[in-house]
Amino acid sequence: MLPRHHNLIENGHLPRICKTVGGEDASRRGAFARGTELIFSVYAPRRLGVTAVTLRIARDGEAAADLPFAFVDSARGVDEYRLTLTLDKAFCRGEDALFYYEILFSRGAETLYTDSVNNMDFTLSAQSAGRFRLLVYRADFQVPEWFAGGTMYHIFVDRFRRGVPERAPRADARLNPDWEKGIPDYPERAGDAFDNNTFFGGDLEGVREKLDYLSSLGVTVIYLCPIFKSHSNHKYDTGDYEQVDEMFGGEEALRDLIRAAKEKGIRLILDGVFNHTGDDSRYFNRYGNYDSLGAYQSPDSPYFDWYRFDKHPDRYDAWWGIDILPKLNHGCEACRQFFVGEGGIVQRYLQMGIGGWRLDVADELSDEFLDELRSRAKQTSRDALIIGEVWENAADKIAYGKRRRYFRGTQLDSVMNYPLKDAILAFVLHGDASCLYNTVTELYSSYPPLVCDALMNLLGTHDTARILSVLGGAPLEKMENRELARFRLSVEQRRMAIARLKVASTLQFTLPGVPSVYYGDEAGLEGGRDPFCRMPYPWGREEEDLVEHYRFLGGLRAKHSVFRHGALCFWEYREHLVAYTRESKDERLLILANSGERAEALSLPSAWTDVATGERMCGSVSLEPMSARVLSEQAFL
Repeated sequence: MLPRHHNLIENGHLPRICKTVGGEDASRRGAFARGTELIFSVYAPRRLGVTAVTLRIARDGEAAADLPFAFVDSARGVDEYRLTLTLDKAFCRGEDALFYYEILFSRGAETLYTDSVNNMDFTLSAQSAGRFRLLVYRADFQVPEWFAGGTMYHIFVDRFRRGVPERAPRADARLNPDWEKGIPDYPERAGDAFDNNTFFGGDLEGVREKLDYLSSLGVTVIYLCPIFKSHSNHKYDTGDYEQVDEMFGGEEALRDLIRAAKEKGIRLILDGVFNHTGDDSRYFNRYGNYDSLGAYQSPDSPYFDWYRFDKHPDRYDAWWGIDILPKLNHGCEACRQFFVGEGGIVQRYLQMGIGGWRLDVADELSDEFLDELRSRAKQTSRDALIIGEVWENAADKIAYGKRRRYFRGTQLDSVMNYPLKDAILAFVLHGDASCLYNTVTELYSSYPPLVCDALMNLLGTHDTARILSVLGGAPLEKMENRELARFRLSVEQRRMAIARLKVASTLQFTLPGVPSVYYGDEAGLEGGRDPFCRMPYPWGREEEDLVEHYRFLGGLRAKHSVFRHGALCFWEYREHLVAYTRESKDERLLILANSGERAEALSLPSAWTDVATGERMCGSVSLEPMSARVLSEQAFL
């Protein structure tokens, strides 16, 4: 850990803290496999007056224990202290654990405490303050290797591409034929109920038709919003998990897409909405549209215990109180087994050939359900990928009053990296390089390294305003729906937004993890909050320069293996400027980003080549306003 700031102690007086595992430096890590022998080394300047060093460590929710460091040596005015911590079953008292720790420096009657804001860098404080996390995960925890280094493309199926234009809508649906200028139906006020049953006609055949286009972007995995039969166009109100919606082409279209994608080296991830169903479903059947006896219809329903009723039939648990989304009761064995049991939904589609699942509202799924889901998925396919929708740091997330254990080896492989999205926006919109540095440092030191390489790095989704509109600087959150329906950026706003998006996406594609492109972002689609972030893809009207930029980024990841497991090292960060490397034993790339209005210069200690232009440089590099560059160290070319 190399401290960058100080409060009580001058920078030259600060101790240095190192962690090593098997003789290798692990100082920038805070998550380790069970059984690891972790050696802490503290180098304290003698002028600091330290007489003893102590590790104060607490298992999550328990009292802390003090473990003394041993004095090792003194040289050149620096005292070395060392402590070995074996993260075995005895220490963890189980398969996995979360600890918090701080290091205490005694000097006479005074004690100084490490104070960290990003889980790595620290200052010294006169009282206990920001502690470090130490996550211990199962030694057999593995994340599918095929995902790391790839590029994801996120599709809201109804709005991506019409493969069968003449397909008639269901009786309970309406079709909007205006793909180019049509606007999604919307309620008068955000959050008001409305039917969501107007379709634009996108389907799975349309996705299959555009696999060559997706391949040109370097896409290796497609994440589809829900495709199961339901009333709505968004399909987060599942009606029947065992049927692919006929509006999307049914199961045959899904099988055809899986086969065609596999031929191009692309895997499919499905959206698992397992926390709730629609009230118009085979299981609840509030309106009698299914040939089943639903829980709403009778306590004698085989699905009655799948839900929790306060008073049958109209008072029941629903997701966020939205009565069209009755919440499933996974405490019911039959309900749980329907999803995660032998032959259940999780297994059924994995056996069909999908690459994995993205779990909707993972915070609301119980630990037991997630444990069983992962177990079933990995039994079915060792390469199955499990991604959770988690909006915060998932290492020590508390949801509904309970600490979650997503990354200890029995639940998730990855999460949607919303904190990184927010940090990239803070840098691109406001020049806040410290926010970006601290967020990246905290995230990647909190998670197991194999998780870091598989994080779903996003800038936009079906739940957020279009990234281009956000980067245009318009006050989207203050607009009424009727304004958002027809709002478009001005020519100048759009020009600036595109420049900002090129910088933001360069960061997204080069930081550890897997970039996820929300359909149409690469083509320049605009839009405010849901449902305006779900406009039809502008085929034939794309922002070609932006598409080419995304092709370059996708090709960059395909060409350079350093993006699979390469180490991350920040060279510099200051207002409007960040510089970091991705390094492996075979190559080193330097990523530079300037979010300011003036050019920035950066010194270079060796010779480098711009991977986009081929320009060679030595001594320094110049960055134009609102721009990013990727350089390759010449020695590795």
